[in-house]
Amino acid sequence: MNTPLITAELAADEAGVTPATIRKWVQRGHLRPADTRGRRRLFRLEDVFAAERTTHRARRDGH
Repeated sequence: MNTPLITAELAADEAGVTPATIRKWVQRGHLRPADTRGRRRLFRLEDVFAAERTTHRARRDGH
């Protein structure tokens, strides 16, 4: 099955965060782009939500 890929801007909108947060998750290794088109990174929505859960859990647990 082909999973649709979304831009960082759309990923941020879906996760309720800013595009800067998406970039930060990538820099910190919480999220990996599924593909790139030129300079544009593309993500799977399920990966974005997994990164969101991971970062929220770490913040909640005081890490």
